[in-house]
Amino acid sequence: MTTSDNAPAQDAGKPASNGDAKPKAPAKDPWDLPDVSGLVVGVLGGTGDQGRGLAYRLARAGQKVIVGSRSADRARTAAEEIGSGVEGADNAHCARRSDIVIVAVPWEGHEALLTALREDLSGKLVVDCVNPLGFDKKGAYALTPAEGSAAEQAAALLPDSRVVAAFHHLSAVLLQDPDVEQIDTDVMVLGESRADTDVVQALAGRIPGMRGVYSGRLRNAHQVESLVANLISANRRYKAHAGLRLTDV
Repeated sequence: MTTSDNAPAQDAGKPASNGDAKPKAPAKDPWDLPDVSGLVVGVLGGTGDQGRGLAYRLARAGQKVIVGSRSADRARTAAEEIGSGVEGADNAHCARRSDIVIVAVPWEGHEALLTALREDLSGKLVVDCVNPLGFDKKGAYALTPAEGSAAEQAAALLPDSRVVAAFHHLSAVLLQDPDVEQIDTDVMVLGESRADTDVVQALAGRIPGMRGVYSGRLRNAHQVESLVANLISANRRYKAHAGLRLTDV
């Protein structure tokens, strides 16, 4: 018996649909984040204001932290001043000993530092929080790197690392103030891998008052980095230490 010319035949060996297809797995809860408490965090630029502040807050939250500097002695001095069990090392040792490496150096030294540490950062989760900014009589303004953003430059320079952008909008003053118990702000987190952005969101959440919020892929990092110029202007006008809150998330 043959099929009608007007009815399509079943593919050979392919069973007909019987309505028993497996249901879709439920969507992953975006706030179901990993435990990062056992990871070692290195902070390159840990002797500068932003780096010291991040190192202090993370260590105060119970994270193991190593601060890096071109000078190991300078790094160790900064670590002693920060306290909370923070260690100091030269940049290369800091990178090699850490699971997550935060880059918190001035924009002017960003390219040279990452180029020099390419091998030491191989296989690492690198969190770039550098803001390419210029300053003139009118105030702060955003610069546009050839790659599009500091984070994209980091990704180009570190092909064997996993680069995430985060921690751009934090006040160094609040981070370093021991009398401030919590910092009520959101941290915009951008990257190519959900597993990596989840880790960085979880790390941000270790600091009381902070929340890491996924905000897109690295191609969108320029807008996030540029927004710091607006916050600087607001802080100067209102004598404040403004951060960001994303509503309805």
